[in-house]
Amino acid sequence: MADLTNDLANVDPRIKAEILAEALPYIRQFHGKTIVVKYGGNAMTGERLKHGFARDVILLKLVGMNPVVVHGGGPQIDNALKKIGKQCTFLQGMRITDEETMEVVEWVLSGGVQQDIVMLINRYGGQAVGLTGKDGGLIRARKYCMPDREKPGEFIDIGYVGEIEAINPVVVKALQNDAFIPIISPIGFGADGQAYNINADVVAGKIAETLHAEKLIIMTNIAGVQDKQGNLVTDLSAREIEEMFKDGTISGGMLPKISSALDAAKSGVNTVHIIDGRIEHSLLLEVLTEQAFGTMIRSH
Repeated sequence: MADLTNDLANVDPRIKAEILAEALPYIRQFHGKTIVVKYGGNAMTGERLKHGFARDVILLKLVGMNPVVVHGGGPQIDNALKKIGKQCTFLQGMRITDEETMEVVEWVLSGGVQQDIVMLINRYGGQAVGLTGKDGGLIRARKYCMPDREKPGEFIDIGYVGEIEAINPVVVKALQNDAFIPIISPIGFGADGQAYNINADVVAGKIAETLHAEKLIIMTNIAGVQDKQGNLVTDLSAREIEEMFKDGTISGGMLPKISSALDAAKSGVNTVHIIDGRIEHSLLLEVLTEQAFGTMIRSH
């Protein structure tokens, strides 16, 4: 990969100034607004991308926006399970989670991935605070019963996988008002204190709805939603999404991602975007430029 620092050093200062000036209307438009970012496990495997993401989030905060990060950690969980000789099994895009797997999930997400993000943001001068569903009663969950597609009316037990009962945003709002950047692990807790593994896309969508976010940005390891021919679809309506569900164009791990994006759009989140987290500074490109980036989800 080319050295970006050297590349930027050779850019004409007037061009740099024009680029900064282009961001001004977006800074004004989104000043004081909440932007929820789902930071996907596959988008945070490269060191350079991780450092760039940390700086991008800090920049959004410094220009007056309120970023809230919900992170995943699929590849990191897979690696940890392989080390203890455990098989990774998925059904309809959801990880089957027995008791041992749940312990690994909790340790990897809240003890590993979350703390790495927090430390990087703090290292570059931001103020990040890590949260799980337990903190301030943020994510109240119950066991998820997966409908059996082959046997209507019956359900499949996939273990300690949760669905969200309620989001209590008080702790997130308190941190935002105090100039902190919340970093949320997608672990919910039942009334009895049982931890549940919840899909990070689902958590990000519900957090965005509850906070009345201006934007929900889902960073992943693809360019956006693709049609059957593999072409990027830059704009999708609810009707078009339903058709893509039915004909199998959207399947597997994309199912919870697109469903959560659509639910958020229907629940008042102004714009929902699925973008390629493998592109450096893709977050800034989405928020601060007029360039159409990834796939935008509309509720109508």
